[in-house]
Amino acid sequence: MLDCPACHRKSPGRRRCAHCGFEPESIDGIPLWAPEIVPVGVNYDAQHFARLAAVEAGHFWFRARNRLIVWALRRHFPEATTFFEVGCGTGFVLTGVGAAQPSIRLTGAEALRDGLVFARRRLPQAEFMQMDARRIPYVDEFDVVSAFDVLEHIEEDEAVLRELFRATRPGGGILLTVPQHRWLWSAVDVAADHVRRYEPAELPRKVQAAGFEIIRTTSFVCLPLPAMMAARCRPSASRASGAEAELELGRVVNLVLECTLELERGLIRLGANLPVGGSRLVIARKPLH
Repeated sequence: MLDCPACHRKSPGRRRCAHCGFEPESIDGIPLWAPEIVPVGVNYDAQHFARLAAVEAGHFWFRARNRLIVWALRRHFPEATTFFEVGCGTGFVLTGVGAAQPSIRLTGAEALRDGLVFARRRLPQAEFMQMDARRIPYVDEFDVVSAFDVLEHIEEDEAVLRELFRATRPGGGILLTVPQHRWLWSAVDVAADHVRRYEPAELPRKVQAAGFEIIRTTSFVCLPLPAMMAARCRPSASRASGAEAELELGRVVNLVLECTLELERGLIRLGANLPVGGSRLVIARKPLH
């Protein structure tokens, strides 16, 4: 259901308010719910999404994370018919979800339109919008709402979680991933315009405060953690290019790391909650009442 930003009344549909007639402007068919947003951050690079789109399909991190997300969706929300990704970037996660769940209705939102160009090429059948995650124009609309490695970029993460709660249908849920452990903070995080890395209990606590009930939470990227720490301590990691350098791996290293994360996924599927890791997964549900 649309929560109209003009008259603040709820209306059926996704774009046009049935009460006041408000409809956001659009460019190339993509509605702009927050057109005032312009690229920000000292390290913003207009070519970032192009480079990301070129490497995601072959990179161990994106491939392994997609498999974990698809498993979590199937395991905990098997009846979901709508899936909304906040901060969808180039659409790589939505592509994986769509391939695994062909009948699910996909919607993606991104603050910067640069990424949506690639997302729409990958998934012409999906719905996309430009949007500020701190002001989601929907209430009780989606079965599953998600944000993967997004919250660490936003100062007002608790406000975003409250918006995710409003957008989720009662009985539906959220899937979230974030970078973990403050002691892993490095110049790579600065280059990626992160504002935080989360402590293990921090995101679950904030998710509960937003109104959700935690279903499952675990670390991942646990086994490669020593290598991750070593790489971030190298002198080259101090350069602003550090975040992009993590996308450039040799074929053998990439394969070994992907197999390692597949082992972790197997452990998580068996019920293990990994105590440490470069990332954290949180799965939660919105109560029916």
